[in-house]
Amino acid sequence: MELDTFLPLAEELLAIRSTADRPDDLHRALDFVLDVVGTGFAVERFESDGKPSALVHLGGSRPEFRVILNAHLDVVPGAPEQFRPRREGDRLHARGAQDMKLSALVQALVFRDVAAGLPFPVALQLVTDEEVGGRDGTRHQLERGVRGRFVVIGEHSGLRLVTESKGLLNARLRATGRSAHSAYQWLGDNALLKVMRAVDGLLAAYPVATGEAWRTTVNVAGVETTNTALNQVPADATAWLDIRFPPEDADFDGRSAQEVAAHLAALCPPGVVVEVDQVEPPHRADPGSTDVAALRRAARSQGYSGDFLRKHGAADSRFYYQRGVDAVIFGIGGDGQHGPDEWADLTTVVPYYRALAAYLRAIA
Repeated sequence: MELDTFLPLAEELLAIRSTADRPDDLHRALDFVLDVVGTGFAVERFESDGKPSALVHLGGSRPEFRVILNAHLDVVPGAPEQFRPRREGDRLHARGAQDMKLSALVQALVFRDVAAGLPFPVALQLVTDEEVGGRDGTRHQLERGVRGRFVVIGEHSGLRLVTESKGLLNARLRATGRSAHSAYQWLGDNALLKVMRAVDGLLAAYPVATGEAWRTTVNVAGVETTNTALNQVPADATAWLDIRFPPEDADFDGRSAQEVAAHLAALCPPGVVVEVDQVEPPHRADPGSTDVAALRRAARSQGYSGDFLRKHGAADSRFYYQRGVDAVIFGIGGDGQHGPDEWADLTTVVPYYRALAAYLRAIA
């Protein structure tokens, strides 16, 4: 693969506004990558809640795949100009350049060029919902019987290997009170103050991180009330929390939603109800496995360290971890993920292609 032939494809894919609220563009992005892979392969298509995905392999009855290359083609929203890719030296700027359309395109090309020559079954798994949870893509396919022994998630890593990432959950803090005229506060019961005190209690236990820290974090994503009158005591209030936790935190890891809700409620004042829908576990892969060692050697053969990384954000690797399957994140480099100036490091693209191909041939 040459960078000059890769870039026009990458720029065309980056120009597709494949956000969750644009289902036609999700299909366009998926079909574009499938066209790049070309003919001669079996394509199984899936759809859940309007989110399309595909599994590409050599055909016949679906086996347990020795390796699955997993990539998402959806992106978070961005300004219109972010969907007009621009190159500045070794940087390609666009929404999705780093996260993770370029890695996805490389994985598709590696599969196209290498899969047929391997003595074991390999699959390319393309999904369009990772940015909104991954449940209608990767998890949906796994629930329908897709199986693999080792998975390479193409999220950005600069050719390092992410063997651990945090779990996540969303929680709601709800309080009810009694409305009253704000000039006569003693006649009311302010639900908003109850929620604010609950937030203070949780942040005392889990302070806002001011630097990188491998610990549980609580992000207060919103506080709201249905009250719209300035001179009224609010009778209801809700706070929305996004919580990320490492495997070492026994208050969250391995706990049910009900157990986590009880733990959080113990940190809140009386009168606040905690709701947790589900707890998504953290991800961890065996750093000493044969596949991890082979992938590290392949990265090093391209001049990269292959060092291990931990990621604070969750990825679709957690769905494999739940099923006892090792998955690592391994992708290109870049910066600005989800930000106004996201970019991919073009110097990592060809080495990423060569490392993935070398890894697949090595384990053969």
